[in-house]
Amino acid sequence: MAVLTRLARTYAPHEHRPLDGYLVAIGAFGALAGALAAAVRLTGRPVPERPAMADVALLSIATHKLSRLVAKDAVTSPLRAPFTRYAEPAGAAELNEEVRDEGSTVRHGIGELITCPFCLAVWVSTGLTGGLVLAPRLTRLAATALTATAVSDFLQMAYSIAKEKAERA
Repeated sequence: MAVLTRLARTYAPHEHRPLDGYLVAIGAFGALAGALAAAVRLTGRPVPERPAMADVALLSIATHKLSRLVAKDAVTSPLRAPFTRYAEPAGAAELNEEVRDEGSTVRHGIGELITCPFCLAVWVSTGLTGGLVLAPRLTRLAATALTATAVSDFLQMAYSIAKEKAERA
């Protein structure tokens, strides 16, 4: 780890970059992808040559929703609390949080991962795609619920905007 500490200092001398935390995240993602691949191989499930566009659309919207739910939703803040500190509300039932800097750089790296919906999307889409191969009916059902929630979110926001405009007129 001394080599990694030196590398981090020379890589970003004026900013804290938890490279060892990132390596742990990369390793965990590799383990997740490897476990999914092994499960597919062990079960003998056929891997589609080309996913159906309907599944791609469904998983894309579900990935968006689940990533934001984990990274930003107030209700999921207890999952992020060991790695983050509450900063302020972010509107529409979302929170802004700061990654904890004290303690382990692994904790910091995990904090960055779980507060970034863009970063989480890779993990979520990998899990949902693996689920589509291993348990397609259940995965489609869960993805449908997440997609319906995402569409509802957009409709709620559109309604709020329309209501505000009507009240100002």
